[in-house]
Amino acid sequence: MEIANLPIPPSQRAKLLAAGYTTISSLSSISPSHLSRDLNIDFQEALDILKILSDASRFNNVAGNPGIIKGAQTAWDMLSEEQMQKHITTGCEDLDAILGGGIHCKEVTEVGGVPGIGKTQFGIQLAINVQIPVAYGGHGGKAVYIDTEGSFMVERAYQIAEGCVSDILDSFTDHNRDFSACQDKLQPNSFLANIFYFRVCSYTEQIAVINYLENFLTEQKDVKIVIIDSVTFHFRQDFDDLALRTRVLGGMSLKLMKLAKTHNLAVVLLNQVTTKFTEGSFQLTLALAGDSWSHSCTNRVILYWNGNDRYAYIDKSPSLPSASAPFSVTGKGIRNATSHCKRVRMM
Repeated sequence: MEIANLPIPPSQRAKLLAAGYTTISSLSSISPSHLSRDLNIDFQEALDILKILSDASRFNNVAGNPGIIKGAQTAWDMLSEEQMQKHITTGCEDLDAILGGGIHCKEVTEVGGVPGIGKTQFGIQLAINVQIPVAYGGHGGKAVYIDTEGSFMVERAYQIAEGCVSDILDSFTDHNRDFSACQDKLQPNSFLANIFYFRVCSYTEQIAVINYLENFLTEQKDVKIVIIDSVTFHFRQDFDDLALRTRVLGGMSLKLMKLAKTHNLAVVLLNQVTTKFTEGSFQLTLALAGDSWSHSCTNRVILYWNGNDRYAYIDKSPSLPSASAPFSVTGKGIRNATSHCKRVRMM
C-alpha cells in the first residue's frame, strides 16, 4: 500500500513522501523517535502516524488467506481500499457531495448532456484537478485526454489551470506549513505539461489509441485519469453495421474497465445526446444508450438545464443514490452554482 493513499493529513503525507517514505513497508521498522527526527515533528505526532500505519497494515492482512489463488482479492481488502481511496474533485462542492466525494478511481463514469451544457469544460476541469499536489489533498497525478471532436481548447485549459492554482493558494493560507516543495508544480504551464493529448479522427484511430493505452500507462505510472471526449462520436458517424458496432463498443468498454482497475485510475466518458422515439414522442437520450452500452460504465451522470441553471443528475450508480446538484461554468471552470432553483426538473 502506498503512503499517498493513507488517511492522514496532507501535510504529514507530504513530509513522509519528501523524506523518501512511499510505502507502509518502508516504515515497518522505524521507531517514533527516528521518524520524529526525519520529519522534524514532535514525538507524539510521529507516534500517531505510526499507529495509523499499523491499523492500515492490519486492514490489509486481517482477512488474508494463504489458500486463495493468486490474483484473487477478498471483499474485506476491497472495502479497505475503497475507504482509503481519494476521489478527484469536480471543482463544485455540491456535485462532489452527490458523487460521494468526487469522481472515483478504479471506475468508469459516463457524463452526458446537450451541446453547450459544459461536458468538455467538465473533462478539462478533471484533467486539471487530478494534478492537485498530494500536499494540498489531491492526487498529484497526470491525465490522458482523448479528443474525438476537436473540442479541446488549450487556452481554456490554461484558464482553468490558473483558476485551480488560485483556489489552492486561497485555501491554504497557513504559513506555518511548509509547502515549498510543491510551489514549482503550482504553475499553469506545469498543469498543461501533465495532460497527454490524443486527437483521433476515426473510430479505427480511437480503438488503436485505447489498445495502446496499456503500454502507455505502464510507462507513465502517474496517470490517474483517462478522459474520452466524446466516446461515441465516430461510432455514430461511420458505422452502418449495428451488430458490429455493438461488439466493437463492448470490447472497447471492457478494455477501459480493465485499465481503470489495473492502473487505479478514473475513466471518464463524455457522451452526446440524441433523440429517441418512445411512447409516441421524441425524447432526448444519451447516444448509443441501449441495453448493451448501459453496461459500459459504473456510474452515469447527466448534465441538463433547469431554466437558466445547470444541474447534474446521477442516473446510474451501484453505490450512490439518485440525486441532482446545481453547478456553474465560470471563468475558472466548474464551480458551485451562483443561484439555486427550488424546482428541479429532468430534461
